[in-house]
Amino acid sequence: MPIWKRNLIVCWFGLFVSSVGMSQIVPVLPLYIKHLGVDNTADIAQLSGFAFGATFILSAIFSPIWGSAADKYGRKLMLIRASLGMGIVIGCMGFAQNVYELIGLRLLQGVITGYSSACMALIATQTDKEHAGFALGTLSTASTAGGLIGPLIGGYLEESVGLQYVFFITGALLLISFIATALFVKESFTRQEKEVLPFKEIWNQVPEKNLTITLFVTFFVLSLALYSIEPVITIYITQLTENSNHVALLAGMAFSASGLASIIAAPRLGKLSDKLGAQKVILVALIVAGCMFIPQAFVKNPWQLMILRFLLGLASAGLIPSVNTLLKNITPASLTGRVFGFSMSAGYLGVFGGATLGGQVAAYFGIKSVFFITSALLLLNAVWVYFTIYKKMSLKQSAS
Repeated sequence: MPIWKRNLIVCWFGLFVSSVGMSQIVPVLPLYIKHLGVDNTADIAQLSGFAFGATFILSAIFSPIWGSAADKYGRKLMLIRASLGMGIVIGCMGFAQNVYELIGLRLLQGVITGYSSACMALIATQTDKEHAGFALGTLSTASTAGGLIGPLIGGYLEESVGLQYVFFITGALLLISFIATALFVKESFTRQEKEVLPFKEIWNQVPEKNLTITLFVTFFVLSLALYSIEPVITIYITQLTENSNHVALLAGMAFSASGLASIIAAPRLGKLSDKLGAQKVILVALIVAGCMFIPQAFVKNPWQLMILRFLLGLASAGLIPSVNTLLKNITPASLTGRVFGFSMSAGYLGVFGGATLGGQVAAYFGIKSVFFITSALLLLNAVWVYFTIYKKMSLKQSAS
């Protein structure tokens, strides 16, 4: 088996488990906080929101820092550090004695992050150009699917084995990922002693600044769009059903449908971007994804919502691998880790922003408005991509 394929398999597993570990707490967090002694409903809601969001905010801050370390010390070393650290920290959450210990561990989890950016940088730098789109497309399914399916896995484990074992099982899987990474991932990397440059000097070395910013914003908007429904989906499912005893399960299925579709479509769309050009896939995927949000506001039952969410996943699956492929193509190898670190920061901020935006919009304007506003953001992003990426890259291809 080629080394890049073996690296891809190990990184896919680790990134999937890492993403599940970041998101599986969503359905069990309020229950666990209540289990830890908080009885007031308002306090549970407030503490749940802080514990969930704080992890992603700190991840956004520290991801570029770990990306810089990956460029200096090697991406494999960062994978080992992150998988071991997260495995221990998430496992320890099952031993928390009070809500403050839980929040402290969630904050530490955000600091230890860096697995995603190191994975992307490793695969981008160790995979030949002919297979880069496929490899990055396949890898992106792990992050997207893990983040979207995580709540469903967390809810299932909570019902099957209990609250604490959600953390124990996730931590154990991350430790397995740590062992697999240490044994099987191979990286051709020569350590270079470099001084730590300030952000301004690093940014000056980026050759395609406008294009890079557009790709960061696209990743942010996509993450925001995928998670905008998270805070309201259970309420929306409740409105679409009558006397159902399985609202939580239906909500998890609806939320996770797009993750399942991403697993199916992303590698194929990654190959398509290798053939047709990543800029074409990004533009079409943004337009289709933007249009797919509108009918979700008019569904009559949960199954219609699940079908539309699945179709949304098929479209959005073409975005992350194409964004990563373009970033790889326009970024010098010496800056790959740092640039992918900033890209992951944009994604983490999108997750936090999506959850916040969805809740606020639903509270002030109604749940249906969440779908319309999210659709508008994606379509506006598509217009920006057309003028800043599509036309520019098409002119380059014509000239060559």
